[in-house]
Amino acid sequence: MQHTQTGDGNQMFSVRRDRLSEFRMRALPDLELEDGAVELSVDRFAFTANNVTYGVVGDAFGYWNFFPTGEDGWGCIPVWGFGTVVRSRHSAISVGERFFGYYPMANRLRVLPGKVSSSGFVDGAAHRAGMSGIYNRYALTSADPAYTAKDEPLILLYRPLYGTAFFIDDFLAEQDFFGAEAVVFASASSKTAYSTAFLLSERRRLGARVQTIGLTSRGNWAFVKGLGVYDQVVEYEAIDSLSARPAVFFDMAGSGAVTLAVHRKFGDQLAHSAIVGSTHWNEGRRGAEPLPGPAPEMFFVPTLMEKRASELGPQELQRRLGAAWQAFTARVRDAGSGWLTVVEGSGMEAIERVYSAALAGGLLPQEGHILNFGKRSG
Repeated sequence: MQHTQTGDGNQMFSVRRDRLSEFRMRALPDLELEDGAVELSVDRFAFTANNVTYGVVGDAFGYWNFFPTGEDGWGCIPVWGFGTVVRSRHSAISVGERFFGYYPMANRLRVLPGKVSSSGFVDGAAHRAGMSGIYNRYALTSADPAYTAKDEPLILLYRPLYGTAFFIDDFLAEQDFFGAEAVVFASASSKTAYSTAFLLSERRRLGARVQTIGLTSRGNWAFVKGLGVYDQVVEYEAIDSLSARPAVFFDMAGSGAVTLAVHRKFGDQLAHSAIVGSTHWNEGRRGAEPLPGPAPEMFFVPTLMEKRASELGPQELQRRLGAAWQAFTARVRDAGSGWLTVVEGSGMEAIERVYSAALAGGLLPQEGHILNFGKRSG
């Protein structure tokens, strides 16, 4: 770990792409804004275990391409956040407008807006060409019917992860759950996992028979049990106590030991195995022992989103997403749910502390971290 003080100017949090535990703050130069470009201040962003996954699979899925650092071997992990236009040389975008979208861990972002509409724009910068549209689109908050200022923490912490959960649930329903009786989640305390379990619990209420099993650490067992969305909560060490039956496995942990234990337990009764996240990224598989059952497949949301948008039409897909989002946030807002405590942090030390904790798997599951770079002088 390196901690480099850079003053109060433009800053970027950079990490070694091949060694995520090495990071530093870099000063960014102030440059002239080209014609048609816009500069946004990165007001606040969420940092969760999902962002660690962006770094772990950054080379394989191109996440490092979104916000190049200009330094060989170094990258900037993307985050979901809100930004405000501070400079604009685009006739359709005004200073002061606010947008939700994909940002660097930096206090400034420059974009070349294209496909500008009343609801937002797409960054047309050359280095982002060919990347999925869901990562390149910036939504204007004043045109978003689901946006309210008080809901910003929920939007930051849950909206991207809940989108993943929505498409996992949709995928499973379309596949008739692969004929399985149970859906098993590793890292059941992760927001993506329990968001999916919430959706599946809604399906069960409407008659679906599939059950949900949450795998978690001993320290997180009480929290996961208290969520009330899993039929069964099991510590990692007790995986072998599960009854073997037709099941599907969604891995949000990325722990080789957990994946092996699940595949050994269910074997050929495991109908599908999907990799979604890497909360335990530093516990990768060691050795060459083959996995019993199906080979794990990466679950990639943009592909499914594009498929469903073409089948249903963008408006109907957004309507379904919006309805599901409203039902979910009502549960999160419930004061008695205990699902979320928002923790705000400002400045470099807070960013470094949360990043290091996430990397070590040390974030408390009930906490949601919202960060910013602090005030910029001048």
